[in-house]
Amino acid sequence: MPSVSRHLSRAAVLAACLLLVLTALAGCATTQETAERKQAESRRILAARKHRQQAKQHDQKTHEKGSKKR
Repeated sequence: MPSVSRHLSRAAVLAACLLLVLTALAGCATTQETAERKQAESRRILAARKHRQQAKQHDQKTHEKGSKKR
């Protein structure tokens, strides 16, 4: 019965390798999702900063125009 034992051990090794591959693929998907979330957060932060800078420049221009009228 050595052939049964060999077939069983090959099946176990194949199952372990398949499990490792599936785990790695799941890890890659999770990493990609995390990267996408961080990129979206960065875009929101940069857009908010740009909006604040534009508002600040607009306020400064409005203030300068008001000073010149006096």
